[in-house]
Amino acid sequence: MNSAGNILYTIFEWITRFAYVNLLWVLFSLVGGIIFGFFPSTIAMFAIVRDWLRGKPDLPIFKTYWNYFKSEFVKSNQLGIFITIMLILVGLDLFYIQANLNNLLSWTSIPLFSFILLFLLLLFYIFPTYVHYDLKVARLLKNAFLIMLISPIHSLLIILCLVFVYFIMTAIPALFFIFGSITYAFITMWLCLHAFQKIQRKQESK
Repeated sequence: MNSAGNILYTIFEWITRFAYVNLLWVLFSLVGGIIFGFFPSTIAMFAIVRDWLRGKPDLPIFKTYWNYFKSEFVKSNQLGIFITIMLILVGLDLFYIQANLNNLLSWTSIPLFSFILLFLLLLFYIFPTYVHYDLKVARLLKNAFLIMLISPIHSLLIILCLVFVYFIMTAIPALFFIFGSITYAFITMWLCLHAFQKIQRKQESK
């Protein structure tokens, strides 16, 4: 097979892997009744992506996904309780802001906007931190928050990449259903791994 054929084969192989993991994410979320399936399925997806990025692209996808899903079912749902509570608070904040559109710059609105922004940025780091470090949920959240605070460049790059992907998938909606979740996982995991490695190098140089 010539080099062009090898390149095309590799591209189609990765397209298939992305679509397959995205499908597994949907199916395993449904298996858990969405409420109990979403978070372990999301953790399994991020763990698979981390394996790929760390040079393990040939792991058996279904078996590996299932093992991550089973082993992280309880802990990931403990994390899910925190995230759900925070999302409810964000929803209440947005409801309050919408009800007070004429007074957006009041002393109450600014802290609410700040809280929403910090939480949305924290979401970029929670799942990558979960699969990269073996930590209890409370320590995990603390570490994810600290990494988010000291990694503004990575946060900006994540936002820019996701905005770019959003416009592409808006133009071609079918891509969202086939690659939506796995693309988000790949972008955030890839950039977060760079942030983790940067922090590790700083610690080792001390």
